[in-house]
Amino acid sequence: MPEGGFISADQRGPAAVIPTGVAPSDDALLVLFANGEQAAARELTERLAPRALGVAMRVLGDRAEAEDVAQEAMMRLWRMAPDWQTGKAKVSTWLYRVTLNLCLDIKRRRRGGMARLDDVPDPPDPGESAAEHLQQTARADALQAALETLPDRQREAVVLRHLEGLSNPEIAEIMEISTEAVESLTARGKRALSRELAGRKDELGYSDD
Repeated sequence: MPEGGFISADQRGPAAVIPTGVAPSDDALLVLFANGEQAAARELTERLAPRALGVAMRVLGDRAEAEDVAQEAMMRLWRMAPDWQTGKAKVSTWLYRVTLNLCLDIKRRRRGGMARLDDVPDPPDPGESAAEHLQQTARADALQAALETLPDRQREAVVLRHLEGLSNPEIAEIMEISTEAVESLTARGKRALSRELAGRKDELGYSDD
């Protein structure tokens, strides 16, 4: 099993070498893997697994579950690689959609009980002071707790737009809704988060911006 606990791909056979120079696209790497080039799988895992894990952590609020989701999403990517149709969709879009669907499955199983909320702090900046690190951790915890209060679809849209930095059209494709619906979800989600965090601005060091 590769570093980070993710199953990147079948490791049989010699590893192929990805040519240096211009970095191949996700689409090209998936096709290379489907043709037996294991180096392509490793590079694609390094690119995409952290994104799947990040989204799952924010949507679920539980690291162990998020790691399971990210690993399952990557395994599904490897299984469908031979059938991938180049140019039909973006690999990252497909992976985000699978990740969200897996998260929703877990949340459906949770219904009726208290959702667990593990700490999901951002990695510390080696150059920041202890006080700054504590504040950053407090901000991450407060944001995660506030995200937990949003309806599922609002949370997904907010995570993809404001934490993953995707465009509204990209989110619309991932969530299979219109761009207008994405705009509505993100706007309502952002307002709800602002209300949740309004009483903690001074404590967390946020300005009125």
